[in-house]
Amino acid sequence: MPNLRLALSQIDPWVGDLARNSDEVVRWTRQAAEAGAQLVAFPEMTLTGYPVEDLALRSSFVEASRAALVELAERLAAEGLGELPVVLGYLGRSEHDVPRAGRPAGSPQNCAAVLHRGQVVNRFAKHYLPNYGVFDEYRYFVPGNQLSVLRLHGVDVALAICEDIWQEGGRVTAAGEAGAGLLLVINGSPYERNKDDVRLELVQRRAAEAGCPLAYLNMVGAQDELVFDGDSLVVSAEGEVLARAPQFEENLILLDLDLPAASSDQTDGLLLSDGLRLVRTELGGDVRPAPAAPAEAPIAPRISDEAEIYQALVAGTRAYVRKNGFKSVLIGLSGGIDSALVAAIAVDAVGAENVHCVSMPSRYSSQHSKDDAAELARRTGLNFRTVSIAPMFDAYMESLGLSGLAEENLQSRLRGTLLMAISNQEGHIVLAPGNKSELAVGYSTLYGDSVGAYGPIKDVYKSLIFRLATWRNEEATGHGEVPPIPENTISKPPSAELRPDQVDTDSLPDYDLLDTVLDHYIEGDQGRDAIVAAGFDPALVDRIVRLVDTAEYKRRQYPPGPKISAKGFGRDRRLPITNRWRRG
Repeated sequence: MPNLRLALSQIDPWVGDLARNSDEVVRWTRQAAEAGAQLVAFPEMTLTGYPVEDLALRSSFVEASRAALVELAERLAAEGLGELPVVLGYLGRSEHDVPRAGRPAGSPQNCAAVLHRGQVVNRFAKHYLPNYGVFDEYRYFVPGNQLSVLRLHGVDVALAICEDIWQEGGRVTAAGEAGAGLLLVINGSPYERNKDDVRLELVQRRAAEAGCPLAYLNMVGAQDELVFDGDSLVVSAEGEVLARAPQFEENLILLDLDLPAASSDQTDGLLLSDGLRLVRTELGGDVRPAPAAPAEAPIAPRISDEAEIYQALVAGTRAYVRKNGFKSVLIGLSGGIDSALVAAIAVDAVGAENVHCVSMPSRYSSQHSKDDAAELARRTGLNFRTVSIAPMFDAYMESLGLSGLAEENLQSRLRGTLLMAISNQEGHIVLAPGNKSELAVGYSTLYGDSVGAYGPIKDVYKSLIFRLATWRNEEATGHGEVPPIPENTISKPPSAELRPDQVDTDSLPDYDLLDTVLDHYIEGDQGRDAIVAAGFDPALVDRIVRLVDTAEYKRRQYPPGPKISAKGFGRDRRLPITNRWRRG
């Protein structure tokens, strides 16, 4: 039985940075070659980064991607890496009209290519285009209609791109029909809670359907709201996990696979399932028996739900800051749990020396909140200062005579103005501390606590905020470190502290109850009657649904943040701002 040493490069491409991404392909290909790999693969749209969104509609960008692909093939050969076949994703275009999609030749495609000996020896486009949740690929791309099979070192390797295995049939079935010995799938699969379990079950099922081992390669890093967690894996045809990469880390998986010898004599052009046309590429290479010391990739241990979510928030924040050219962040540190968790995330993402926090007390700020903010700064070593908003607040009140909600919101807006002024003066990027529960029901102040360029906990319900803060402290204790978040911050009742003795439950239901109803309404897309039928008080449901629906205009003006749920505000959940439907 032939043996194939496969390398899967789980890396972080940057959208639009063709030169950097090409450099990374060369760097990781060199590592794979030095480890004796016979085939190396990179994630979906590695050359351009993913997702490119409307950049796909700019012909200049499409042509730059295609040109960079050719240049990369030549560069790999020039640097002595041309004998190692490289599979990677890029942005391409169709060569022919696509009547089924109503699109002319030259339309953009989500493509992959095989580079070998200085040439682009194979190109193919994604067959199934996702058009749900965060995906809009019908807007940009036309589908491909071929099954590419590489024959190298006596093995047939079928190729696919991400959604090609999330849908029934297609390239999975066609790979089985073509007698492939391995199905290699390159992906740009965004993170969400529990998706690692879903992926594993999917990959095991598709390997059984294709009748061969399946190698699933995913990217890491983040792009705007999307976080990519890696979690690349290889399973046998029987579903046994042969290798699994860690989440949220760049990694080179190197694995020796004993695969069936290529035996199919099917010719190019043969029509397979779903109208896919077989395209074979002969790459040659001697058949290699199993080496005496095979490369056996480790199976990364699974991590807890809290650890996974926290790492996703850190990865999203780090990527947004770095990829947008910033080095430091600015946070309004109130002493409450939301800003405390954001500060802890920021310290882990960019380093305490690059985190600047400001306490901005008013006449209503409690001494314990001021003390908690200072204590967090002491524990983490971040940069900390105090600027009272009392003089500014008094000046406004003297001029305007505000009261009630207007008085409360003025304090928040003064803090927002102060943060943005410091940001402009010192060059920090402001992080907004709002959580999903508050954003859902509009419990935030426009141009106040909503100011900023990124919201690290935007997709995290309040009840989960407490769990993550507790987990982060326990993680620190377990490593012999000082827990970053003061215990009093976690245990005290949440409060905006905009009036005397205020607590959040003055305005909102208990967070555990609120978040449960929100989960039904937002993630579950259930209407009012269905939620009431599940056992919730009708008046409570009516109130929460009304709050959610009337706060849409606020959410549209909130900064982006990392998506960790099945339905985050923004790319996932898109409802009209002006909307008279009130039944949920």
